[in-house]
Amino acid sequence: MARSVYLTSVGSGGGKSTLALGLAELLSRQVGRIAAFRPLVAGDGSDPILALLTERYRVELPVDELHGATYAEATELVANGRREELISRIVARYREVERRCPAVVVVGSDFADGDGAGPRELAFNARLATEFGSVVVPVVDGFGQSPEAVAAAVRGAYHDLADLGATVVAVVANRVPEPTALPELPVPAYAIPEVPTVSAPTVAEVAAALGATRLAGDRAALDRDVLDYVVGAAHVPTLLDHLTDGALVITPGDRADLLVAAGAAHVAGQVSLAGLVLTLGEQPDPRAMRLVERMNTGLAVLSVTSDSYDTVEASSRIEGRPSTANPRKVEAALGAFERCVDTDDLARRLRVTRSARVTPLMFENDLIDRARARRRRLVLPEGGEERILRAAEVLLRRGVADLTLLGRPDEVARRTRELGVDLGDAQVVDPATSEWRDEFAEAYAKLRAHRGVTPELAYDVVAQPNYFGTMMVQAGRADGMVSGATHTTAATIRPAFEIIRTVPGVSVASSVFFMLLADRVLVYGDCAVNPDPDAAQLADIAISSADTAARFGIEPRVAMLSYSTGSSGAGADVEKVAAATKLVRERRPELLVEGPIQYDAAIDPQVAATKLPDSPVAGRATVFIFPDLNTGNNTYKAVQRSAGAVAVGPVMQGLRRPVNDLSRGATVPDIVNTVAITAIQAAAEAS
Repeated sequence: MARSVYLTSVGSGGGKSTLALGLAELLSRQVGRIAAFRPLVAGDGSDPILALLTERYRVELPVDELHGATYAEATELVANGRREELISRIVARYREVERRCPAVVVVGSDFADGDGAGPRELAFNARLATEFGSVVVPVVDGFGQSPEAVAAAVRGAYHDLADLGATVVAVVANRVPEPTALPELPVPAYAIPEVPTVSAPTVAEVAAALGATRLAGDRAALDRDVLDYVVGAAHVPTLLDHLTDGALVITPGDRADLLVAAGAAHVAGQVSLAGLVLTLGEQPDPRAMRLVERMNTGLAVLSVTSDSYDTVEASSRIEGRPSTANPRKVEAALGAFERCVDTDDLARRLRVTRSARVTPLMFENDLIDRARARRRRLVLPEGGEERILRAAEVLLRRGVADLTLLGRPDEVARRTRELGVDLGDAQVVDPATSEWRDEFAEAYAKLRAHRGVTPELAYDVVAQPNYFGTMMVQAGRADGMVSGATHTTAATIRPAFEIIRTVPGVSVASSVFFMLLADRVLVYGDCAVNPDPDAAQLADIAISSADTAARFGIEPRVAMLSYSTGSSGAGADVEKVAAATKLVRERRPELLVEGPIQYDAAIDPQVAATKLPDSPVAGRATVFIFPDLNTGNNTYKAVQRSAGAVAVGPVMQGLRRPVNDLSRGATVPDIVNTVAITAIQAAAEAS
């Protein structure tokens, strides 16, 4: 069984970062820890691909231990006839890494291609892959090549490596023209088209390369992708005719007319620019700059001393690459990989044994993978909120779900231009003007007639985003809803209680948090909804939480928490937990459940051995049921802050259709995880 996969390019370039990310993502879904390794790195030991993989996949080994040698050392050893010594040194370094990690992604060398270095380098990487015991994935660079040339290169890559004794599991042609038909080979061949947002530099990368001074624009403005360059030297109408989406406008600093015109075109929605560079060291007229700033373009304005020609020439040589500093590129690269590669088949071919323990990274990656497999439409009522828009871009690029955002289309379009995000095919609906408003009002009035809701009142109520979104779910126009980034928990879940209601046989809707600790994922319930559940409700919460855990790949071992373990204490609170535990055992005899039990006995094997030595749950619990909201809410926050855990939730359970709440402090990754969870819940409901 191969414990590592070796990625090697055939010829120079190839965009290995995208492929390395994709392969690391596949392995991280199967094992708790992965490592990255490069046989050769630059003289200072730095390597952008290693930096990306070690940061994103939380590789615990020191970066300086993740390579075999430097290019300078390799060149000297080979020149002195000590090639085998070089091979031995690299293999020894690799074995040290392999001993400490269950899976390794190896990214091959990048010697300059010339004077026959290409074939020699291919043989070098094939030899190392064999010595490592790695399977090989060669990558062919299709940029600027004809489809016929790409097909020939793919065929040659497979046969050349196979002839060198390498075990090839797949061949990938990256940055290919569309369409490109690949040849039939004994292994799968995949074609990934050029994705401009992956290879394009950001405004920040251009600014750093040019040594530019920033005159305007925040961090978000610097993160915009530069897809084109437009030189402004003619009159305003001519400039407007040549502006393109993603263009960086380069113009002399004294051309205030072009500066203002470009900013106005961007704000008006005629075009979505990347930014502006003012050349010749000329400072723009202060009056023009004040006008541009008051337009709130959201664009960076940079100043350089070079002329426009030299600025364009220098800028065009800059190539972007995915990095943890720019997660948008990482998500775009992974999205391209996952769209074009049969990841299920490739994962099987890599044949890495799946870990029995679910780590946080495995859990997060599994969410994305499962949501993509059965894609659903979800509604996000807070369509104008920056974090929602940035998360929506990630979700669409990764293919997690189809999205409907609620808000005024012109306002959402303005915000996306300001933020430089791409919402692709996302649907934008304004509840106030939607053709569905009358239908929803009529349905809501019927549902709430017993509460005195009239059609006129219902018409006003369903115009509220959370009510409108919930009615979309109820009517089948969306499969689930996620809200709460700017709304309270009550404002998010009240419409669900009124409209969607609970599953038959479940007396109470409840919630869980997935607590992503350093080495495991735990489930806490209920920490957000029910203040003081009685014994029957607590039993419902426990059963729902166990089912939720199992649905997301966590083996449920349920601890019914109390201040007493077993029969060591007494009191009404302990008796409630004991009664709830008895109900769970009666209703679900196959479920592993223990209670009453204290938290330390539930999670610590040593404490469990003293207090409940024969319990199959004590010391090994994965689902923790708190006796009341006060205890649960404070505990999850204490663990989150003190242990550095990531709390994903609250995830609602017990509703007939999924509606989930966000913390008002939710980050973009929090939102992505919650939407993926909601999509998985929706797919399960549809089964």
